[in-house]
Amino acid sequence: MKKTAWLLLICMLAVVITGCLTSKTADSNRIIIGGKNFTEQDILVYLMKYIIEDKTKLTVETKPFLGGTNVVAQALERGDVHIYPEYTGTALINLLNLPLINDPQAVYDKVSQVYKEQKHLIWLKPFGFNNTYTLSMRSDQAKQLGIESYSDLVKHAPNLTLGCTQEFLERPDGYKGLQKTYGMNFKSTKGLDPGLTYSAVRDGKVDVIDAFATDGRIPAFNLKVLKDNKQFFPPYYAAPVVREDILKKHPEIADALNLLGGKLDDQQMAQLNAKVDLEKNDAKDVARDWLKQQGLIK
Repeated sequence: MKKTAWLLLICMLAVVITGCLTSKTADSNRIIIGGKNFTEQDILVYLMKYIIEDKTKLTVETKPFLGGTNVVAQALERGDVHIYPEYTGTALINLLNLPLINDPQAVYDKVSQVYKEQKHLIWLKPFGFNNTYTLSMRSDQAKQLGIESYSDLVKHAPNLTLGCTQEFLERPDGYKGLQKTYGMNFKSTKGLDPGLTYSAVRDGKVDVIDAFATDGRIPAFNLKVLKDNKQFFPPYYAAPVVREDILKKHPEIADALNLLGGKLDDQQMAQLNAKVDLEKNDAKDVARDWLKQQGLIK
């Protein structure tokens, strides 16, 4: 009986140890990609997921719509996610609190250097598009008021309402910065969900919004993008940011994601965004279909 009990115990331990090792191996081959809480990020999350899974043996878990910039950036630094798409200007101004730089390559080089040295995070090749912030309003209202640029807007802002995300109200490269650079002060502001700002200005609930240059709703809703005549906003080129420890374990991730480098221009990204926001397609399907059309996945 004693011999049988010992054999049973040994078998049970073997099963437990095997299970733990299997679990550890599975975890080491599981990559987590996060994203912010708007459509473009959702699409980018799935573009990265599908190309990694197609080109490597890794399994990818997705966590889209995690929250705003700070929430997702902190998740990456903690290791709750391993990759997420970030914008160069956002990293420079909002996350690193560095002075404004207007040259796109200089901004990329700077954030890449600081992220690697201070955060052990690696910027891979940019996707190719510049999703800069813009201020937009209804074309008919802009024409009626004679507003073409931000400086023109300053004269009328005290009688207008700004609709924007709560994050934009607080960011140094948002409303606070516009107040300092242009002396721009609106009659009132409304903090809105990112998905609601465009319909709010279209329907006349607000007068001006913080729009994204690559959003397909700008032409669809006949909105006018105002000229940033003092070049307040820096370049916002999107790129994958990856934990350095993950790349050391899986250098094939960089090889896969760099295949996306330079593949999306502003117009293409706007078209993909429109497929989700206006045509109501699923971001997963939009991402997969585009990758197949480009011959990047099977």
